[in-house]
Amino acid sequence: MMFSLNSLQNVVYNPIIPYVGTISEQLEPGTLIVLRGQVPSDSDRFQVDLQCGSSVKPRADVAFHFNPRFRRANCIVCNTLKNEKWGREEISYDVPFKEGKSFEIVVMVLKDKFQVAVNGKHTLIYAHRISLEKIDTLGIYGKVIIHSVGFSFSSDLRSSQASTLEWTEISEENAQKSGVSQFTLPFVARLNSSVGPGRTVVIKGEINTNAKGFSVNLLSGKSKDIALHLNPRLNVKAFVRNSFLQESWGEEERNITCFPFSPGMYFEELCRRFRGLGVPCVHVSANRAACHFPRSTGQERACAEDRKLAGPGDSVRVQARESHFPERDKAESATTDTC
Repeated sequence: MMFSLNSLQNVVYNPIIPYVGTISEQLEPGTLIVLRGQVPSDSDRFQVDLQCGSSVKPRADVAFHFNPRFRRANCIVCNTLKNEKWGREEISYDVPFKEGKSFEIVVMVLKDKFQVAVNGKHTLIYAHRISLEKIDTLGIYGKVIIHSVGFSFSSDLRSSQASTLEWTEISEENAQKSGVSQFTLPFVARLNSSVGPGRTVVIKGEINTNAKGFSVNLLSGKSKDIALHLNPRLNVKAFVRNSFLQESWGEEERNITCFPFSPGMYFEELCRRFRGLGVPCVHVSANRAACHFPRSTGQERACAEDRKLAGPGDSVRVQARESHFPERDKAESATTDTC
């Protein structure tokens, strides 16, 4: 899934490399930095640096150094430069770049780390070693062709969704009425409106570094029926979907083109019900690493109970094993929007 340039700010097209540019606004949790370009066939390395100024002598501190290397060791090296001294390298050997191929890099700024996705796939996480307030410059160096660089400065993580969507949060009052605190897992709350055609339920969270899995269930009011059960299992990299109707589980669905979850990462999980299908089609997004599940056997089974999905008193239950929702998203850990 590629970002629309219309949703980005301060877009620079075809910058000359090396490129050093001032970041016009303060980086805050929720800020996105999007780079599109191409790796030349003769490239040995390139780097993207989030810097604290542009001084050359002495060299400015680099809060986040993102450095794909293609020759001796095909890897991505991340590091921080303080007082002209490099810290401990963090190396990833899962390299999504291909020489001669185009790429899209999305750097998501979070409260305690940077999270990077390349070509729609989660790539790595890098914990902050320098405070965000000190970062004011973007530097791009090495053998790389950059087509565009853009920013999304909104600190509201909901902005990663299309601007045409209308949002209705689950209110704290409704959560309290459910008998469970909004900020405690397992989390249960009623939606402010039913999950009718054109509605989307969005769960935002952050996965613990030692998590084995978590689950999200869409239930009907006070019944035990689970119209849609979403269960990412990180220990086996399986994304299980199912339904529990009339006291029995259906057949599990596990087919998936990519597994978009990783320990320690921020994610957005969407369940969208399309108009005219009468059954939810599931779209999952984790830092723009997206998977789409069309109408399928388990969902056909849920369709038989479709009135339960759209009826009054629908609720969403969030159950987690070794997982938690991040502090900044407590007020919006479950929301709905209208297409």
